Amino acid sequence: MSLTVKECQNFQPGLKPYKKADSNGLYLEIFPNGSKYCRLKYRFGGKEKRLALGVFPEVSLLEARDGRDAARRKLREGIDPSVEKKLRKRSAEIVSRGLFCAVANEWHAHKDQGWSRETSRKARMVLDTYLIPKLGKMSIATIATADFKPILLDIHGRAPNLASKARQYCNQIVQYAIQDGLREDGKLLVLHGALPPVTGGHMTAVTKESDIPQMMKTIHSISSLLSKSGILLCVYTALRPGTAVCAEWSELNKDYSEWHIPAAKMKTKNDHITPLPLQMRPLLEQLKERAGRSPYVFPGERSPHTTHMHRDSLSKALRNAGLKNITVTHGFRATFRTIARERLKIDSDILEAQLAHAKKGEVQAAYDRTQFLDERHKLVQRWADYLDELQIKSCTL
Repeated sequence: MSLTVKECQNFQPGLKPYKKADSNGLYLEIFPNGSKYCRLKYRFGGKEKRLALGVFPEVSLLEARDGRDAARRKLREGIDPSVEKKLRKRSAEIVSRGLFCAVANEWHAHKDQGWSRETSRKARMVLDTYLIPKLGKMSIATIATADFKPILLDIHGRAPNLASKARQYCNQIVQYAIQDGLREDGKLLVLHGALPPVTGGHMTAVTKESDIPQMMKTIHSISSLLSKSGILLCVYTALRPGTAVCAEWSELNKDYSEWHIPAAKMKTKNDHITPLPLQMRPLLEQLKERAGRSPYVFPGERSPHTTHMHRDSLSKALRNAGLKNITVTHGFRATFRTIARERLKIDSDILEAQLAHAKKGEVQAAYDRTQFLDERHKLVQRWADYLDELQIKSCTL
């Protein structure tokens, strides 16, 4: 006898789940929490299987029987209804999640957990500026190499190194989609060779002692206290500009002699302490007076309480001051590494510790934790004094 609606309504939960048969494999399973599930029992390929048809009374008895009959028709056609249901669910998921913009954002959130702030910012900029505006509405399941190539070439025309990064991002986004079942296995992009070769070379930097006085004179002439201080912080400490601009007041000690940088802000993912020279202290005191309630030493112009200055602002200040094609902010690291070694005869290990370069080799990275902090305090002050002396000498000649 088939079940009636009233019977289904009156079934009470027991201590354990129990079943009440309807007809042709359909049954109602009642759980201790009162939930009542409509299920179909059937055999396919010699195996007994189950198909969920919904929860009663959200799914009526009549609807459950319709679902049963539809499933049995599939069985007669040699189709497993459970497998077909999973495929329909996956297709619906691909429709809802399968646009390039959705997958790209998911990929960024996934990778962001292990990225530095600067790496995350760069990837976000590539997505929002170049990829999503042109590819965002396309299906990740069908998007092809030819869709990416003209965008990468456009980026290459503006910033060749950034184009190489963007190519990596594109490949990783597609791989992420494949791993999540949103794109067919093995359907990778073929972007190798899509970009013209980039001529190798180093970042523009001052590496001759004779060029330092003019560089320092130009930097000191920058009218913006914020930009000048940020640039000088990079000059004196040889920190990466992306690290320098995100300094927070809480990370500086009281006399501004040290900056304790948390691992999350470092490329090496290790905490780093950098000494600060006496020359930075009056600049920091002025910045502190202007900071107000901002936690950042170099607050952003639009949202000073929530964002810090962008590293590109320092690069722009250098270009506007007349140092274009002479040096870039990252180039101060080369200036420091080259001249401090050649002219000041500083030990390479101490220089590398100040530059916060990753240890080479797994054993060295695991066991060599030396920081040479006392030696680096002397180094940073000696380096700042040396730069000042060169500028003063050039003015008296």
